[in-house]
Amino acid sequence: QVQLVESGGGLVQTGGSLRLSCAASGSIFRIKNMGWYRQAPGKQRELVATITRDDTTTYKESVKSRFTISRDSAKNTVSLLMNSLKPEDTATYFCKLYIDYPRMFEYWGQGTQVTVSS
Repeated sequence: QVQLVESGGGLVQTGGSLRLSCAASGSIFRIKNMGWYRQAPGKQRELVATITRDDTTTYKESVKSRFTISRDSAKNTVSLLMNSLKPEDTATYFCKLYIDYPRMFEYWGQGTQVTVSS
């Protein structure tokens, strides 16, 4: 059983910063990547940022210069530092863990709300 627990969401003004964290626990053998996705009301869930086990990062184009994803492999945690937040960043943010051993499988957190006021 694997659990993901997210924290760090909240309400912030335009231009502000937030740091999201996600801690994975349970029977985790080999992580391929971890990442953050978000879903705004009435929209599809979209990729925000991912980081692989060799620290290769991927970002949604609109957040590239403002967000930074990082991980702590020893603690199985992933964080997302979000700077210069905009109202369009408002969404529920979900952490995802993708493992590739002993099988390929993905786990999702319960989500944390980020609201950016204008």
